[in-house]
Amino acid sequence: MGKRLFEFAKELGLPSKEILDRCKKLGFAIPSQLTVVDDKIQSDIRRDLGLADLVSAAASVAASGPSTGVSPKSAGFKTPATTASSPSASTKTLLKHSNSLSSPTATYPAPKTFTKAAAKPATTTRKPAGTKAMPPRSGGHGLAAGRPKSVTAAAKNEAVEEKPKTEELFNEDGTPAAPKVLTVVKITEGITVAELAQKLNVKAGVLIKEMLDLKILATINQRLDMTVAETLASAHDAQVEVVPLFGAEMFQEAPDDPKDLKPRSPVVTIMGHVDHGKTLLLDAIRKTKVAEGEAGGITQHIGAYQVTTEKGSITFLDTPGHEAFTLMRARGAKATDIVVLVVAADDGVMPQTLEAIDHAKEAKVPIIVAINKIDKPEANPDRVKTQVAERGLVPEEWGGTTIYVEVSAKKRLNLEKLLEMILLQAEVLELKANPNRPAKGVVLEARLDKGRGPVATLLVEKGTLNIGDTVLAGSTYGRVKAMHDDLGKVVKAAGPATPVEVLGLSDVPQAGDTFYMMEDSKIAREISGRRTEAMKDNRLVGAMKHITLDNLFEQIKEGQIKELKVIVKGDVQGSVEALASSLEKLSAEKVALRVIHKGTGNIVNSDILLASASNAIVVGFNVKMDSNGKATAEKEDVDVRVYKIIYDAVEDVRKAMEGMLEPTYRQVSIGKAEVRQLFNTPKGPIAGSMILSGKFTSKAKVKVLRADAVVYEGALSSLRRFKDDVKEVASNYECGIGIEGFEDIQVGDHLEAYVLEAVAQKLVD
Repeated sequence: MGKRLFEFAKELGLPSKEILDRCKKLGFAIPSQLTVVDDKIQSDIRRDLGLADLVSAAASVAASGPSTGVSPKSAGFKTPATTASSPSASTKTLLKHSNSLSSPTATYPAPKTFTKAAAKPATTTRKPAGTKAMPPRSGGHGLAAGRPKSVTAAAKNEAVEEKPKTEELFNEDGTPAAPKVLTVVKITEGITVAELAQKLNVKAGVLIKEMLDLKILATINQRLDMTVAETLASAHDAQVEVVPLFGAEMFQEAPDDPKDLKPRSPVVTIMGHVDHGKTLLLDAIRKTKVAEGEAGGITQHIGAYQVTTEKGSITFLDTPGHEAFTLMRARGAKATDIVVLVVAADDGVMPQTLEAIDHAKEAKVPIIVAINKIDKPEANPDRVKTQVAERGLVPEEWGGTTIYVEVSAKKRLNLEKLLEMILLQAEVLELKANPNRPAKGVVLEARLDKGRGPVATLLVEKGTLNIGDTVLAGSTYGRVKAMHDDLGKVVKAAGPATPVEVLGLSDVPQAGDTFYMMEDSKIAREISGRRTEAMKDNRLVGAMKHITLDNLFEQIKEGQIKELKVIVKGDVQGSVEALASSLEKLSAEKVALRVIHKGTGNIVNSDILLASASNAIVVGFNVKMDSNGKATAEKEDVDVRVYKIIYDAVEDVRKAMEGMLEPTYRQVSIGKAEVRQLFNTPKGPIAGSMILSGKFTSKAKVKVLRADAVVYEGALSSLRRFKDDVKEVASNYECGIGIEGFEDIQVGDHLEAYVLEAVAQKLVD
């Protein structure tokens, strides 16, 4: 009796990929793990694995069982479990069990135990010429008073990690003095005096006094420059290690024990061209009227719905298109397991269909094609299959690996078959999660409700979320006051792959933000506040640095990039094909060039989102970029280049790959100030100014504006607070500003500080 390959592999207790590889070795045309294999193929595979003897031996033992007095069960024989071992290892395991059938009393050696030697701490030795040994520090702080207590990352946002490092000093006679142990403390950018004092186990007043000795006036809540923090730490026998403010270190997760993992529902995203019946199809599956509630029948926001069948449940994400799918991926969320591509049988493949295919393929998500509207007289499913197959999604019946299902949402045809295929694909993926751990997941959508406040739709990916749990999502936090499912019913707990609507957050998070269940609400509030503050200071901008032609060669040299991904847009199809072909010929040994999407028309928001999510650049020919695309490109730091001549585009990419592209720069304003008083000094006039917005830094350049006209542009000669030179002055503070080569400064002039940054866009009108 025929069965699908992955079911046959499960019966054998072997990975389905191993069986698939063995089929290819034996010459069987089995394209995927979902393909049905007949009895003859099953028999040949068993024979190739040496399992034919196993079956015979089992039958022999069963026949002679009463005479031996020992049953396989009493001898401890168990069916081998599915493993991820190599083919040869799996075969040996099965043969071993085969031998045990004929010899029920066979025993196996106990596993060996290995002991790993403890690592020794690194020792660094330095011997400064003509220096004396440092006496031990006295007083009520520092290491002399006892090493600071370690704070675990689970209990505090930034952890104090003590890594003893021995620094061997020498006295005047050259003999080693007593070794000094340095404590390594982890700090984040923007740490305050109070926070650093706590980490160094000293009083904040001690650090403030030491900064006064350095001619730095600071308060207990003053945020410190990293150089100052390092200086203060070294005075207390400590070294600082700067860690990202919001990096993964803050939420390090211990890997789940395989025995704790339980099967979970697949998460499916519906994608396709507008008006091809995405929401109507989901509406038919859910037996509700979601489509009627949408403006014009088009989905306006992300919805999450869970459908229960006899064979299991499925979580559907109904998005307004591939843009939302890619936007979440660009923010690090990979919530989707399977994509269902809806194509109208009477309309065929359209531009958004092709875009959806490219977005799903780049995300490396399995695709199931649902050919909708087959009830229409003009429906032509075979034409749709041909068009989609040209994009690499070859149907199973044509020898490919893609599942196609012909459905009608209006007539409710073949919907059960579609659900069955989704669950079959999910079974191949072997989706599992641990429900018995703190919840973690992704924000699908969020909005501000006038009556209920911030409302967020969350998809739990692992763990279980309960009412009363404290949640941190991006720069927002809060205690879960209420949860509802997609039908509005109250939910007390939500496990893996379950979407819920949550009330209780302090603000509206962004779609795609990762959420964590936090044990300590105070820590959640602290992290939320820091993130909000950092976003205001633009410290989060550019956290993920995308590839650009300007930095391409450096990343190639450092081995950070092996493949340059390009999105090509042009005015006509002929130009697009010519440009894409010319670019792909630039692939070299060190870095390959791959066009991940190409199309005609202007550069739009979806192109930028795909580039952001895939770390790609956008190359256009004789096209422009719409306003939404420009805003997103600037926000996501995506490199967009538009050309009038194909040769220029190819040459720029080639030069970038060879490190010969000359960078261009743009001015980025960082602060504005007003001149309110003048001071004459031997080195020239100093403008007593008030910083109105942003900040002024000592390395910035400055424009002098008078009556809204620029009268001078140059570098700063000095930046002072009171009598001290400073590196930076923030908004709402007074300072003295000297401008190099300009003495005609006047009261009432406005100053604009700016820095030069490499141009991320090269747009030609």
